[in-house]
Amino acid sequence: MRKNFLYIFLFLLAPISIAKPVQTFYVFGVHPYLTAKELLERFTPLVNYLAAELDKPVILRVAKTYASHIELVGKNKVDIAYMGPAPYVKLVKNYGHKPLLAKIQVWGQSTFRGAIIVAQNSPVKTLADLRGKGFAFGSPNSTMSHFVPRFVLWKAGVTAQQLSHYKFIKSHENVVLGVLLGEFEAGAIKKDIFNRYAQTGIRILTWTPPITVHVFVATQRFPSQKLDKLRTLFLDINNHPKGKTILTSIKKSITGVTKVKDEDYDELRHILQIVEQLARKKK
Repeated sequence: MRKNFLYIFLFLLAPISIAKPVQTFYVFGVHPYLTAKELLERFTPLVNYLAAELDKPVILRVAKTYASHIELVGKNKVDIAYMGPAPYVKLVKNYGHKPLLAKIQVWGQSTFRGAIIVAQNSPVKTLADLRGKGFAFGSPNSTMSHFVPRFVLWKAGVTAQQLSHYKFIKSHENVVLGVLLGEFEAGAIKKDIFNRYAQTGIRILTWTPPITVHVFVATQRFPSQKLDKLRTLFLDINNHPKGKTILTSIKKSITGVTKVKDEDYDELRHILQIVEQLARKKK
């Protein structure tokens, strides 16, 4: 009896290891560039593909804002994320590097351009002609409807303060409409938006420099021992029987995925640094 009591006593004294709760699903984070319903529809084929290959459910989490998306990824509140170029650069600046998985290809290219547009009958011929004119930007967090065109204007010697007025009007489509209605003499949009509305009465004043496209990243929350498998899963989408559906569901112009490295975004880092300096000078 004494012996049994000793065993029980020793068991009670032994250190108790509290196991971490097993994660029963992965979280895929997306920025709110469309409604949550639209994003769920677009990303469901990709989420289903990953869940089947990882043998664990994957759920989509749409952030409330672009800033909260960066924070969720930075603080490892999601496992995998889809990020625009500018948010990715801000993520690395504010939270450090995250494991890169793959970058998308748009019509076979790993870079994309934007355009500064004016009305077809506008007397504006050069960027310098925009001094004293109105300008429409899209979202203040947008790569191609704010950061890059703001840099392009600055390089041409036109600052925001030299415009008669400028405004952020949320979407690229709104920019086109604002220029067509004459509310602004010029505006900034992505190339694919220009292609869609090219016949409506707008023309290109200048193209922006090419910028590396959207990227898929993982966070430190995702199991490190499965990271290579996850990266391979993304790169294998190109050859998967449902690969075309997976990618075009996200966006019709996405034709593939390819390898990515952090240095791909150095040009954009330089642009964002200049734009941030301009913003500080204004204050």
